[in-house]
Amino acid sequence: MGRVYNIFIAIFCSIGSFLFGGVIASVITFGQFEDFVDDPAKYSSLSGAVVSTFTGGCFFGCMLAGWYVDLSFARRGLTCLSALIDLWGCAMQAGANNFACMLIGRIIAGFAIGILSMSVPLYNTEIAPPRIRGFIVGLAQQMIGIGFIVANWVGYGCQYINGYGSWRLALGLQLVPAFMLLVGIQFLPYSPRWLLEQNRDDEARAVVYKLHGVESTEKKESADAEFTDMQLTIRAETTTRSRRLNDLWETPAMLKRTLVAVGVQVFGQFSGINVINYFGPSMYQSLGLSSGQSLLIQGIYGAVGPITNFIFITCILDNVGRKKPLMFGAAGFVATYSVLTAIVASFPPGSSDNHPAQRAGIAMIFLTSILFSLSFGPISWVLTSEVFPTKTRSIGTAVAVCANWAFNVLFSQVSNMAIDNVGWRYYLLFILLNFVDFCLIALFFPETKGKSLEQMAEVFGDDVDPHEILGHHPDAQDALDDTSGKHKEA
Repeated sequence: MGRVYNIFIAIFCSIGSFLFGGVIASVITFGQFEDFVDDPAKYSSLSGAVVSTFTGGCFFGCMLAGWYVDLSFARRGLTCLSALIDLWGCAMQAGANNFACMLIGRIIAGFAIGILSMSVPLYNTEIAPPRIRGFIVGLAQQMIGIGFIVANWVGYGCQYINGYGSWRLALGLQLVPAFMLLVGIQFLPYSPRWLLEQNRDDEARAVVYKLHGVESTEKKESADAEFTDMQLTIRAETTTRSRRLNDLWETPAMLKRTLVAVGVQVFGQFSGINVINYFGPSMYQSLGLSSGQSLLIQGIYGAVGPITNFIFITCILDNVGRKKPLMFGAAGFVATYSVLTAIVASFPPGSSDNHPAQRAGIAMIFLTSILFSLSFGPISWVLTSEVFPTKTRSIGTAVAVCANWAFNVLFSQVSNMAIDNVGWRYYLLFILLNFVDFCLIALFFPETKGKSLEQMAEVFGDDVDPHEILGHHPDAQDALDDTSGKHKEA
């Protein structure tokens, strides 16, 4: 029962990802939306602005969440706030009467999603048992993928609606998951680690029992052991907690944690997956397909990643670990972008009608999605939220995810123009970036599978005895004694 409850929580928390990313890929290809923008000469840059303003909002939302996620309203309260902001931003997009209003709505909705992108993986990491943490946190990527499936087919269907109602309906449907999240989050538990930080130990123990599905003596012993380890470590770390950014590089071990977390987020953007997600139809048109064919292919493409991701997080991730799949993904991207570059360079769109080459190019784009779902897709969120200790987990996760959004803004702003202006040469960039990624992961990334959050100190070489820390803090020593007494009673 405990595992089912964990899975339900992880899935529901991630429901806010539905439609938010993928639907815009279809909308910017609608002739009705281009008429709304009413500036054909600048449409490539303006459509890029529609995407990049959203991701820019995500950057600032994530940054704010990093500072405030540990306050009294907690991860759950922050998620509730983001759902409210979401509703506001999505309503502005669907009802926009001019392009400026559309951009403001995109920024506001992006701000909300930025909060979710930081708070949801953090929350899922803190409620997940170590043995299935990869699966639980990976479910966030699964929901993002399912959201892209829904969004792509919504876009494909809405293109047949006459007038502005086509893109207004597509964007308006984003209100549905935002409302579901706002209502449903009220019934989910607080993170037990956050409750311990607030000195609400009895509530934290009750949540741990519920997450473990305590129904037998054996499960109770396992839950008590995890709770005590959690309580002891958090008591030790909160005595030295600081919200300063320079805590993220104050020691070599902490610097390594920060570089790994930031690196895996940025490398995920270097995979080019969001270029495909946002501008997939444009890429297909660059291969010689019509607008309608491009939307149909994008709809089929959207199903590939989630299916692969589900198989990976269910059967592979918690068995093979984090490092090997990341290396496999980076090497695979070098190969797929090399083939894609060769195809587009050899058979330029508009001057060649080589259909086998078109199909091969589409196959490479699909294979890139599969590789992403077997590597950076789920692992970037798992690794980012599990490497930091309690005292810097919130701010560290926020900095890493902010780096993700910063590069997302960059690629979303320039990709459409680059595809139009430099064509196949743009893909050379991704070959180089992923080759560098492979080398850095192989040389510097540690393996973290199967470790509890409290055991990460051993992985990164900064193992500290909580008794030693607490010995310098009389008040915290009382907390340690209290913890030990409760553990003996259990």
